[in-house]
Amino acid sequence: MAKKNYILDTSVYLTDADAIYAYGNNDIIIPLKVLEEIDKHKKRQDGVGTNARRIIRTLDELRSKGNLKKGVRIRRGNGIACVKTLGETTLPKDLEASHPDNEIIGVAFGQQEQDSKRKTVLVSRDINMRVKCDAIGLSAEDYVENQVVKTTDELYTGFSTALVDDELIDQYYAGEDILLEQEQKLFSNQFVMLVSNQNEKKTALAKYISSTVPLERVGDFKRGVWGVKPRNKEQSFALDLLMNDEIPVVTLIGSAGTGKTLLAIAAGLEQVIEKNSEARYKRLIVSRPVQPMGRDIGFLPGTMEEKMIPWLLPIQDNLSFLMGNDKATLQMHIEQGLIEIEALTYIRGRSITNAYIVIDEAQNLTNHELKTIITRVGDDTKIILTGDIGQIDNVYIDEASNGLTYAVEKFKKHGIAGHITLKKGERSTVATLASKVL
Repeated sequence: MAKKNYILDTSVYLTDADAIYAYGNNDIIIPLKVLEEIDKHKKRQDGVGTNARRIIRTLDELRSKGNLKKGVRIRRGNGIACVKTLGETTLPKDLEASHPDNEIIGVAFGQQEQDSKRKTVLVSRDINMRVKCDAIGLSAEDYVENQVVKTTDELYTGFSTALVDDELIDQYYAGEDILLEQEQKLFSNQFVMLVSNQNEKKTALAKYISSTVPLERVGDFKRGVWGVKPRNKEQSFALDLLMNDEIPVVTLIGSAGTGKTLLAIAAGLEQVIEKNSEARYKRLIVSRPVQPMGRDIGFLPGTMEEKMIPWLLPIQDNLSFLMGNDKATLQMHIEQGLIEIEALTYIRGRSITNAYIVIDEAQNLTNHELKTIITRVGDDTKIILTGDIGQIDNVYIDEASNGLTYAVEKFKKHGIAGHITLKKGERSTVATLASKVL
């Protein structure tokens, strides 16, 4: 395969600090403007800041081995990395070289003119930047190394249907052990709707474990969990996963109003407070990323706890609702340490045992942030990740590359994890319609 030159945009490094290693024996050209832009993010206390600091350290290590202007071997088996400036490159007159994006495009454009025998490709997470490259005859592509699915249609839902003999459904309802022969790929803890091959209205819901283990019955939650009753089959599946001690990692994806956060917290309250002394989990920890929607409102006054209130209010709303708006009881549980509403920043440095953890809005986490959080999980701890991949406020990730999507796809093959995608909105008629038409 012919060797290529790759120019990685700032957005790529801020998404994945290891992107420099992802292109094999091809050479990596680093525009000086990219280094300037990375420098602006190095003090951020989030995943973007972490990636900025990591790539700076990586480049410093390369610098110690040679000269970045002349080029340094990235590592054995990889190509050369070198830093270049815009120089005398002439861009189309409509592209102002003073614009940072255009300066990076200019470096790629100049490289293409200087090294015409080798293909030059600009890699960027910025869609408009890729469009501009195409408009001036420069090859461009998205960074797909950390995309676990090509489209959201391919994302694992945790649910499938299986056409079976009519008699098998009768046997299942009679309590007999049923082994499901796999005509399609099924994963452990995947929910299955058995459909009769003679009458499509004759169905049964079950949970698949493996081809050698009988199908399990889905839990009966008609009486509800902490006062919350499932309103559709997906919510029943979610509660089945949330209430199962043998499944310590649960992911729930759903649009606004599908009940993912409410179900997760209700199951946590049931297992931490209702069971009390005999509970496996001694505390409920609820958190979410500090990621504003739209334009940030700037610095907030007050103590750290007061600064976190705007981001943690949705969690408090759910807790208050589940407590019947009894703020005194809620505060008592918080003071006793049974409930912790924690900023995600402080969870990352801890080792947490005997806890039921809910990470809300997990779609705003990067893969690296998610790994940092999940590796905090200690013995007898269950972690639940909830979110809506259609509402991502982090500009450096998308539906195919965010931490929640990553977790769903990477954990689906393992028996310690379970996932379900909630589809039907149950918050209100208005919320359900809005999620569909707006």
